[in-house]
Amino acid sequence: MSKKILLISSSPRKQGNSDILCDAFMRGALAAGHHAEKVRLSEKEINYCTGCCSCVGGKGRCVQRDDMSGIHEQLLAADVLVLASPVYFRTFNGQMKTFIDRLCPISSMIRDKDVYFIVSAAGGRLPVESTVQGFRVFTGCLSGIREKETISITGVWDEGGVRGTTAMKQAYAAGLNA
Repeated sequence: MSKKILLISSSPRKQGNSDILCDAFMRGALAAGHHAEKVRLSEKEINYCTGCCSCVGGKGRCVQRDDMSGIHEQLLAADVLVLASPVYFRTFNGQMKTFIDRLCPISSMIRDKDVYFIVSAAGGRLPVESTVQGFRVFTGCLSGIREKETISITGVWDEGGVRGTTAMKQAYAAGLNA
C-alpha cells in the first residue's frame, strides 16, 4: 500500500548531512512506490510562536500568515513523518524547534503516524541520544505515534561527509521499507 511520507529537514545547508540522509530516505520511499515530499525549513518563511494562545480551542489555525499553514496541511495528510536535524549543543537545531512550536494549533490532530528520526552530529553518541530524546519528548505529546527507526551518524563535520557511509544505506532501506 502506497503511503504519503513527509520529510522535514531542518538543516540550514542544502547539502548538509542530515539533508542528504533525507534524500536517501526519499529515494528509497519513491522506489517502493510511496509518495514522498521533503520540506526544507530553511527555505520557508516560518515565524516564531508568539504564545498568543489564539490557536487554543481546537480551531487548528494560527493567526500568523506564513508558510506553516501549508506545512500543517501536508503533515496532517501524511501517513509517515520523518524529522531530520543536525545536532546543535546536544539537541536539534533552532529551525526544528521553531517548527515544532508552530505545530501547537494542530497538535491534537496529529495522530496515528509512523515516525522516523534522522540525526547527524560532529561529536559522539551522546549528542545523538539527547537529540533523539528531544524528538521523543515532542512525539510523546501526540496520539498514536509509532516510532519506527532512528538513522544517525556521528563524526561528520564537513558538508557531504555522510556520503558513502552505512547511514546512507540505512536511510535508503528505511525509506524502502516505510
